[in-house]
Amino acid sequence: MADALSVISASVFRNLADKLYEKRKNAALEIEGIVKQLALAGEHDKIAAVINVLTTEFTYSPQANHRKGGLIGLAAATVGLATEAAQHLEQIVPPVLNSFLDQDSRVRYYACEALYNIAKVVRGDFIIFFNKIFDALCKLSADSDANVQSAAHLLDRLVKDIVTESDQFSIEEFIPLLRERMNVLNPYVRQFLVGWITVLDSVPDIDMLGFLPDFLDGLFNMLSDSSREIRQQADSALSEFLQEIKNSANVDYGRMAEILVQRAGSPDEFTRLTAITWINEFVKLGGDQLVPYNADILGAILPCISDKEEKIRVVARETNEELRALRADPAEGFDIGAILSIARRELTNEWEATRIEALHWIAALLARHRAEVISYLNEIFGSLLSALSDPSDEVVLLVLEVHACIAKDDQHFRYLLVYLVHNFRNERLLLEKRGALIVRRLCVLLDAERVFREFSTILEGEDDLDFASTMVQALNLILLTSSELAELRALLKQSLVNSSGKDLFVSLYASWCHSPMATISLCLLAQAYHHASSVIQSLGEEDINVKFLVQLDKLIRLLETPIFAYLRLQLLEPGKHTWLLKSLYGLLMLLPQQSAAFRILRTRLKTVTSSNFSNELKRTSSGSPYSQILQITEDSNSNQDAANIYNAINFPSRLQQFEHMQHLHRMHAKLQLQSRNSTSSTWRCINWKTHAVLHPFLT
Repeated sequence: MADALSVISASVFRNLADKLYEKRKNAALEIEGIVKQLALAGEHDKIAAVINVLTTEFTYSPQANHRKGGLIGLAAATVGLATEAAQHLEQIVPPVLNSFLDQDSRVRYYACEALYNIAKVVRGDFIIFFNKIFDALCKLSADSDANVQSAAHLLDRLVKDIVTESDQFSIEEFIPLLRERMNVLNPYVRQFLVGWITVLDSVPDIDMLGFLPDFLDGLFNMLSDSSREIRQQADSALSEFLQEIKNSANVDYGRMAEILVQRAGSPDEFTRLTAITWINEFVKLGGDQLVPYNADILGAILPCISDKEEKIRVVARETNEELRALRADPAEGFDIGAILSIARRELTNEWEATRIEALHWIAALLARHRAEVISYLNEIFGSLLSALSDPSDEVVLLVLEVHACIAKDDQHFRYLLVYLVHNFRNERLLLEKRGALIVRRLCVLLDAERVFREFSTILEGEDDLDFASTMVQALNLILLTSSELAELRALLKQSLVNSSGKDLFVSLYASWCHSPMATISLCLLAQAYHHASSVIQSLGEEDINVKFLVQLDKLIRLLETPIFAYLRLQLLEPGKHTWLLKSLYGLLMLLPQQSAAFRILRTRLKTVTSSNFSNELKRTSSGSPYSQILQITEDSNSNQDAANIYNAINFPSRLQQFEHMQHLHRMHAKLQLQSRNSTSSTWRCINWKTHAVLHPFLT
């Protein structure tokens, strides 16, 4: 203090702390002149003493006027030092920066004014304090006092000018500070930060693009700000960076891709659109860099395909197609397991479009990397099987295509059909609503004969007899009505004259025995009319129940469809097809006379000449029961061969097989009835005992 008083009078220091601004201003001008003289004389020790007094006695004083005076004095001293100011900045700047935190808004205002004047003098030498100044300005930009905010803005503009013209600015040291501040929610701070990002990006010598991953997330965060101005500023900055990315050969796509993937799931629509637009450009530009991130990108794209906003859906679909078109290899970092995991996850997405695209991805991977996909099969197979119950028909058809591709291997083929049977057993509604769609599509994709043979093998040993009967009836209806199974029906029609047809007939018969009506239908289709008659004759009164009559009604109506046209035409030659007539009359006798099916079949049979039928029936009863079958073969050169093939099917054994299966069904039905009666009896007993306890006099 003594050294300072030796060059500056006590009255000057007294005026510097006065409550009147004019006195403080005049005192500052005097200090400026004195310091200027000292600088010319090289008296830097005395200058340091003056600055020390201004700092300790004034800027750190508990009196607000002293602090204001100290700030004005430091600025005046810097002006007086002029070009010599750089060597004293370590003394001058820290107390000014400290004043930015002052509780008195006027002190903060004077601190802005003081630093502004200091910066004008020292310019580039000021850069060594940049991070601290930036931090202070960041806080002042949100100051509660409008005057302080205004002063801070003026200072901010000056600092920006200094930085853009300086060659000492270190972007590497600045970025960590910027990254830290990017998560601040205050709108004034956000404007301040975007302003700095924009300014620094405009400086040719500063590579802001190289550090974009450090603050990209913060910019995206601003896209959902409540202030329209901030959203526009952030969007403008992002658009500029995206353009720079397109024009740059050296971009770190990977780090930014991770950020974009997160932002693509933002609840804010504009943020999602911007993120998915960036991802779209990255997929086009990123090349090999993005291969390790393909799974993450796919995870962001698939949900956006079903976005409520059309613009997002369009960009997401385009990006999805671009990504799927890339021919990446596992050796390049393409993670098939991760892609499959994403696709599997999206199979349960609530939106159909997303589920469909997930299936397209699995199908594409199977086509390109079958061996690798099969190695992950245990992880995705369950989800694929569950997807067969999807409410969308289109999804189910795509799932079946994927399954068909997997089921090229026998092991997976059987596993698929076993699971389908299991699923149909547990979800009868699925069998009712989707059974035909699933089975028909599988027949197209995997060969109808192979599918039906496997189903038959599985159902032959089915423990749940009620389900087995229901499933066989469903398969039988599909067999008789589906256009996809025309070739299979044609083969079965040749069962008596063709070894392949015979094998198929025998294979199906084993499970078709679960249903009398399915068995009769199969015999009619195979033209095994004598056996059909034998099956009908074997039926007992326990077999003729409501379910049987419902199935019989369906069969009678099917006989009137084009599929059985050949059968109806055979009725024109009753002499050749006696057992067909006998079978049909047998069915007629089983139908209630009041039913519509009875009237339909009776009308059809009336068209057959009754006299011819009677004569043929007498002739047939005295001859071989199988003689009529020789007349239906197309191979007229060898009736004996036809008879041999017919006899190659052991129909007596088949009849025993059918009767045994029906016996099992009857026993099963009796056990169920006994169980129900037992349960009912138990409940009656419990109710009686309860009643007796409540009313003892009744006992």
